[in-house]
Amino acid sequence: MIFKTTTNLFFTALQGLSLTVKHLFGARKSRQSKDIRAKDYFQQQQGLTTVQYPQEKMPIPEVARYQLDVEIDDCIVCDLCAKACPVDCIAIEAVKATEAIGETSDGSVKRLYAAKFEIDMAKCMYCGLCTVVCPTECITMTNNYDRSSQKLTDLIYGFSTMSDQEIADRKSEWTQFQAAKEAAKKK
Repeated sequence: MIFKTTTNLFFTALQGLSLTVKHLFGARKSRQSKDIRAKDYFQQQQGLTTVQYPQEKMPIPEVARYQLDVEIDDCIVCDLCAKACPVDCIAIEAVKATEAIGETSDGSVKRLYAAKFEIDMAKCMYCGLCTVVCPTECITMTNNYDRSSQKLTDLIYGFSTMSDQEIADRKSEWTQFQAAKEAAKKK
């Protein structure tokens, strides 16, 4: 029993050491950039396994899911993306308009102002559900993945362009509009 354990221990150590030596000599070759769509992509990779980032970057697949981006002019503030998000990383605050405020690029009528539209990329799990449910396709996944930061607050991206004063003005307009509507009903 002791002889079998000792033999097994020696054999396992020898296997690990041979793998280390193999990689040591294999690291002398420089790794070549290959197309990630190739069937044998992982089998083709020989040599150094570490990419010398940022001088050298790995190719990005076409269907990769990375950084979210919002074209706020196309957003109708429907809140579907925030509802679909499983980790609640999207925060939207809408302010009602008294009339139609414009159209998106696909012709949808905008009736809400985006007072707040923030995505916390520190929470995001890159599932892409928000991009699927968006009726105007204003929220998309980009191929940008290099946005590292030392502060978590830098990973909260705000897409709304409204100032605090504009938000207060729009809310005031809506309140006055509703009050005028109620007064007209009472007459």
